[in-house]
Amino acid sequence: AGVILAALGHLTGGRRPHGMQWLHTAALALLNFAVFFPLLVVAIYRLPGGVAASAGGVQPLLVAALSAALGVSVPRRRDLVVGIIAAIGVALVVVRPGASVDPVGVLAALGANVSFALGVVLTKRFPAPANRVGSTGWQLLVSAVAIVPIALIVEGAPPALSPAHVGGFTYLSLLATGGAFVLWFSGIGRLPSQVPPLLGLAAPVTGAILGWLIVDEHLSPVQLLGFAVTIGAITYGTTRGSAGATNGATNGATLAASATAPVRDLRPGFVLVQPLGQVQSFEQKLCCSRDLS
Repeated sequence: AGVILAALGHLTGGRRPHGMQWLHTAALALLNFAVFFPLLVVAIYRLPGGVAASAGGVQPLLVAALSAALGVSVPRRRDLVVGIIAAIGVALVVVRPGASVDPVGVLAALGANVSFALGVVLTKRFPAPANRVGSTGWQLLVSAVAIVPIALIVEGAPPALSPAHVGGFTYLSLLATGGAFVLWFSGIGRLPSQVPPLLGLAAPVTGAILGWLIVDEHLSPVQLLGFAVTIGAITYGTTRGSAGATNGATNGATLAASATAPVRDLRPGFVLVQPLGQVQSFEQKLCCSRDLS
């Protein structure tokens, strides 16, 4: 996937990273792929699926905390409340009574979520790449340099693959990883920092729905309640968050434009430039303009 995306980025006018971009690419590659995926695999194998998925419910809270710590944004109380409610909803959907908890698996799940949350925050903070497809490809390639040696040491050489295995790896590599992360990074760049992790909570809920539709899994009343809570929190958090960001951007642009906007006298041809924030009333400005004329 990394080779294909990097090649597509080059064909569409993108360039390989240079200068500080290499440092940004390496940091994001480690957080989004090289650290996140191995820890996630450990969590999945050592924990029941529901417990591993519910650990992802802390993503919005982690992103809010890291955004504040790194000076990207200050989380609003509403965002924290929505994140807590969404995490509770995910837990109601995926955690089954009597699920066993392995300490190593729990630590791996939390570590994976911290790594991915920091990747979201830094993706928002770093300058946006000119070519998102190529940038994603280079992240995958850099992460492969870190992951492949570890995989060979821990797992050894890969076994012989059947056509079904090749088809599965092709899907996971090109669509579920390459294509999905191109869309994910594009969304992070366009949305407020608190919105992407909320949308990510739809993944375990979607998995439960697919299990109900495809393999006829039973959904309990508690799970249905979790669906309603999670979807409600995601809908409220994403729509209100986007609206707040839009209003904030609009107000910021208006203030920035006002900062250098000239104040005009009633007489034609006279303009007095007055910076925003200087403590003077309009009457004082008008008086000064008359004196100058």
